[in-house]
Amino acid sequence: MGINDAKNQDKGILMRSFIVIAMFATSLVQAGWSNYEEVRNMDLDVNGISQLSIKAGAGSMDVTGVSGLDKISVKATVVVPDADEEDALKLIEKKMTLTLEQKGNEARLNAWFDDGFMGFGSDAHIVLEVRVPQGLSVDIDDGSGSLDVTDVAGDVTINDGSGSIDVDNVANLKIDDGSGSIDVDNASGDVSIVDGSGSISVDHVNGSVTIDDGSGSIKVSDVENDVIIVDDGSGSLTITDVRGSVDQET
Repeated sequence: MGINDAKNQDKGILMRSFIVIAMFATSLVQAGWSNYEEVRNMDLDVNGISQLSIKAGAGSMDVTGVSGLDKISVKATVVVPDADEEDALKLIEKKMTLTLEQKGNEARLNAWFDDGFMGFGSDAHIVLEVRVPQGLSVDIDDGSGSLDVTDVAGDVTINDGSGSIDVDNVANLKIDDGSGSIDVDNASGDVSIVDGSGSISVDHVNGSVTIDDGSGSIKVSDVENDVIIVDDGSGSLTITDVRGSVDQET
């Protein structure tokens, strides 16, 4: 074999190696783009049930009251990022809790993933769409992700770690929130908010409003009874159209 032939052979080997490496890198990139998703549906008759308690981890949640509905209906979209089907199903089997059951007069919805191992599965989450009969009380303990509660028309209690909260058309409302914006519109009872950080907007309340806030702007308007600002650490404060008294303790 001549010198030129040897050089050409080496170039061919290098070119093939480069192609293999490029193909491998491409496959890694494509794998990084893929998410495993599956949808699970659960229903529970509300006969004898007066409250729904939800305990959820990461993932957005949408709770909607529906007039005339006689059951609790849950659509859960399970998402495992950057995983093929085999690995995702193993993680779901070992780490996921997803149940809807009745305990006495209470319905309990549990939806979360345990912490992932060495980073794998740490971003797995469950997107919840929950439909309930109007007038049913709802108690929510949520880890992270946006939360929307609409037309429940019953008492609502929310304990939230982080993520935006939007509430429209409820009775009495209690919120204990770590961080994220809070927007409340149309409450037929009292509204109580304890918030770490994030903007707060409250409008159209037929009862009283009490707010204890760490930081972020506060806007309150159209309140039938009293407004009490326990603490407003930092941020602007705007209060308008209050037919009761306004008590700003700080």
